[in-house]
Amino acid sequence: MIDLKANPFYLDEEGIAWVKETLAGMTVEEKAGQLFCVLFKEAKEEEFDYVYNILSPGACMYRVIPTQRAVGATNTLQARSRIPLLIAANLEKGGNGIVTEGTLVGSPMEIAASDDMGLAAKMAEVCACEAKAVGANWAFAPIIDIDSNFRNPITNTRTFGSDAERVKRMGEAYVRQVQEMGMAAAVKHFPGDGQDERDQHLVTSINSMDCDAWMKSYGEAYQACIEAGALTVMAGHIMQPAWTKKMNPEIRDEDIMPATLSPELLQGLLRERLGFNGLICTDATTMAGYTLAMSRKRAVPESIARGCDMFLFARNLAEDFGFMMDGIRQGIITPQRLDEAVTRVLAVKAALGLHKEVPEASLAKAQEVIHCKKHTQWAMECADKGITLVKEEKGILPITPEKYPKILFYPIEPFAGGEGAYQVVPACTKVKNLLEEKGFQVDEFIPQPYGEGFTTRYMDIVNEYDLILYVANLSTKSNQTAVRIEWKQPMGADCGHYVNDIPTIFVSLENPYHLLDFPRVKTYINCYSNNDMCVSMLVEKLMGNSSFKGKSPIDPFCGKWDTHL
Repeated sequence: MIDLKANPFYLDEEGIAWVKETLAGMTVEEKAGQLFCVLFKEAKEEEFDYVYNILSPGACMYRVIPTQRAVGATNTLQARSRIPLLIAANLEKGGNGIVTEGTLVGSPMEIAASDDMGLAAKMAEVCACEAKAVGANWAFAPIIDIDSNFRNPITNTRTFGSDAERVKRMGEAYVRQVQEMGMAAAVKHFPGDGQDERDQHLVTSINSMDCDAWMKSYGEAYQACIEAGALTVMAGHIMQPAWTKKMNPEIRDEDIMPATLSPELLQGLLRERLGFNGLICTDATTMAGYTLAMSRKRAVPESIARGCDMFLFARNLAEDFGFMMDGIRQGIITPQRLDEAVTRVLAVKAALGLHKEVPEASLAKAQEVIHCKKHTQWAMECADKGITLVKEEKGILPITPEKYPKILFYPIEPFAGGEGAYQVVPACTKVKNLLEEKGFQVDEFIPQPYGEGFTTRYMDIVNEYDLILYVANLSTKSNQTAVRIEWKQPMGADCGHYVNDIPTIFVSLENPYHLLDFPRVKTYINCYSNNDMCVSMLVEKLMGNSSFKGKSPIDPFCGKWDTHL
């Protein structure tokens, strides 16, 4: 039995009646449709027609799309849905997670570097405010993973750092803020990413902590968010062997499953031990971490049978819906379990007031809110408080055109790529342009197509340049197994060859762990975001017009002794 009056639903009699009456009036096919959260990557009419010709989904997710299209999509989709839709987005660091014009306030790690709880709430407010303006009502956030392994290629700046207590406090602040503003939070990625050096997008990863250590870190963070009223939790394709074995001592290693398919973790740990009464959603079931665990034909219904209430995305929607219906007909999903899952889906909708009114999105109102002056000011505040001077060679900072008239500039940046929140946004050139506007002469380093014995004379570079500035813009994204510097040919042409003779500064706009690949640089700065506010504030801090205020929320020295030199 689900207590719809209790945390996190807190439904009144009217809301409970709507849930029960709606459930009673649904066919099995409609119930199965409510289990699906489908992806509308571009939110175009042909996508809507394709989906609705197969099923009527319980929820959908937008990738990053233009504001005008998001508003139109919301109104179209809600009009086509007999039961109101949950509309989600990856609202991890601002409204930029749903619309192209949205405000990127700051990455969670940037906010953690500020150690300002108020900024965590402000970021959450921007997420809710800008997403609600285009009709979204479900935030796939906060991330309460703990970035304890610097080699993890996906957590990184998406987390509130490596300090479990700070992660807990900032995750809880996010939950409270977005839900006070009428959105559902989805705490992720249960049972916790950041321990493994592998990415659940590509492999079934592992949280290898023992039960006590897990409970004192991830467990306390989940407990705090649950007590704060988080309506939903997102289960990851992550195994937690210690808790799985504690809940089921007879289980064999080969039978240990990721959370998305683990009754031990979903029912035993999350529901019973942590007391979560809300909706459990899988992470994207298109990830290899899910598909590697079990045959898909079986896995689709087993996700629901074993404790998830909603199924995120599909490889082939018609096929996956068929797998789900087969699982219902075969009794893998019992009628009781089906009704329980759908009840929680409906209860989230009622908790958001969708049973009373589905607000119509307004383009004019959305344009007033999205990337408004207040939100951009908060982003600038976040940059000011977050940018961190990790280590400094005395006498190098500040930089001025008089002190260092000629700079040799080393950009480290991939070609633009990725999608949505994982897209690598070019930013190195913006730093170069701002420095030139300030009066510096900035020459970009270009490697020569020659080998040993034919390079430019060492002393010619030493005599020509006053300062060397590296700016790295390497961020985490799906299908990437590491965030490391790949130095240019020949023989690491852009490595720190002149660090002993020319003052050298290294700035990382994104990944905070580049000292691993450049340990000998003596002045190193982490920004944690590559938005315009961070770029602008970085230049102000380099020139001494603003002090460095951030404190590292992780170990930027990567546990190595030589990175401290």
